[in-house]
Amino acid sequence: MIKKEITTKNAPAAIGPYSQAVEANGMLFLSGMLPIDPATADLVAGGIKEQTTQIFSNIRAVLTAAGISMENIVKTTVFLDDMSLFGGMNEVYAAQFSGIFPARSAFAVQTLPKNALVEIEVIAVR
Repeated sequence: MIKKEITTKNAPAAIGPYSQAVEANGMLFLSGMLPIDPATADLVAGGIKEQTTQIFSNIRAVLTAAGISMENIVKTTVFLDDMSLFGGMNEVYAAQFSGIFPARSAFAVQTLPKNALVEIEVIAVR
């Protein structure tokens, strides 16, 4: 197996002992992305729509660093602070993709890092 770390300054740095993404055998695994502005290292202002939008900006930055795009995403997992936020997240989420949507799971969790409203992880394939 060939394993390669993917990093970019255009997405938030890892806030723990993990990589932004790891590629193995043509599959790219992105760690959960938070709605952090990479320029300030702070959560973006606003609600669920603004936070989801920032997360997808961060996801695009990591995918670009790997030389692939949103079209390569095959699976996402969405973690929400509360399921009442699902509609707003889903509205922004749907606008990110064209063609076939990736498979997806969505969960409400008790608390997210930095008290974010949403976190999204991604699996993509070359």
